Amino acid sequence: AGRVPAREGFPDAVQGVGTMFATNYYTLVAGLREYALDADTKGFDAQAIVGEIIEALTDRDARQVRLLDAYYDCENLAALRAGRSAFVPLGNLTREELAEELKRPSRLPEELARVVRAYNEPEGEDAETVDTTRAFEKSLFAAYYALCERKGCRFLRAWAVFDRNLRNLTAALTARALGRPVEEATVGEGDVVDQLQRSSAADFGLRGELGYIDAVIAAVGDEANLVEKERRIDLIRWNEALELATFDYFDINAVLSYLVRVNIVARWTLLDPARGREMFARLLAELDGKERIAEQVR
Repeated sequence: AGRVPAREGFPDAVQGVGTMFATNYYTLVAGLREYALDADTKGFDAQAIVGEIIEALTDRDARQVRLLDAYYDCENLAALRAGRSAFVPLGNLTREELAEELKRPSRLPEELARVVRAYNEPEGEDAETVDTTRAFEKSLFAAYYALCERKGCRFLRAWAVFDRNLRNLTAALTARALGRPVEEATVGEGDVVDQLQRSSAADFGLRGELGYIDAVIAAVGDEANLVEKERRIDLIRWNEALELATFDYFDINAVLSYLVRVNIVARWTLLDPARGREMFARLLAELDGKERIAEQVR
């Protein structure tokens, strides 16, 4: 993969993508395996992969990729504001750019910028629409997921709902085990959040709604091995990314599904190199299947 082009932040008008007007990327999808292999030979570089892929997308679809990766901008903003040194290099903006955004947001999507301004000026106009009594991180992620659901493509809308539910479930189980209030651990609103906060059942009464709940309960209960717990939860995330794009072979939904998995590989490459190599091998095996489909279509 070549050098990553400079990121230019996000236009305020992040548009949703309808399937009726979806662009198909036959050559790009057929070459995804080569992007991954090239990055691996130089040390797995998710940013380089994203940079090259974005160059091949329409402006509309490139905005969807940036919206997906804005999750990591939110993580980094929360860490910077809390004075933590941790920085995840999978977002759209650098540490220095995000430090400026915390002072005067200009590159973030408006929905996220509004949260930053509200916490900077609790008596200001933006604070009228943001509940600043909650932790900054909770408000920021609630705004992020709501933004994805409103302006994301089909994959990103479904992914936002899934990812929020998965993280809320994991946080609720952990809070319950530690004897802490579940409502302090969850993000956003809705039926699943209400159930997590109110139910005393072992599965929060959600077994019929969240098919992965038993796997999460088992993973969170494995307190002896935190790395294994994270791996098992990431496999749930990996499988969901595949399932959400089952019948999408060449459009932006397929690209986003791939990039979710690239980000997981990147995370494990840093966290546990051996696990990272396992994830990478799995990614390549799945891409081989995509190549066979591409050859049949061509």
